[in-house]
Amino acid sequence: MKTKINIDAAYVPSDDLVCREIEGELIIVPLVADMGDMEDELFTLNETGRAIWARLDGKKNLKAVAKELAAEYEALPGEIEKDVIGLAEELLKRKMLVESSKK
Repeated sequence: MKTKINIDAAYVPSDDLVCREIEGELIIVPLVADMGDMEDELFTLNETGRAIWARLDGKKNLKAVAKELAAEYEALPGEIEKDVIGLAEELLKRKMLVESSKK
């Protein structure tokens, strides 16, 4: 089942995880049960994922994140938006991301 993402909402990493950059990789470690992937305790992000993750500050909505990344990487906004939504859906499904209550 796909998790429904609101492109006009802002999201922020859950308080129930720890993130560390180790040798150029962003490692996300869940601190509670039922979070992340049952097969893996650690979750890593590639360069694109790290660029998206760094902008998930709870203030900018996903549309703004995608627009910012499209300008920075000189990419088509529609392609970047798909990547942003895809990662946000995956992280929300794993309970690693929560919708921000800040407006």
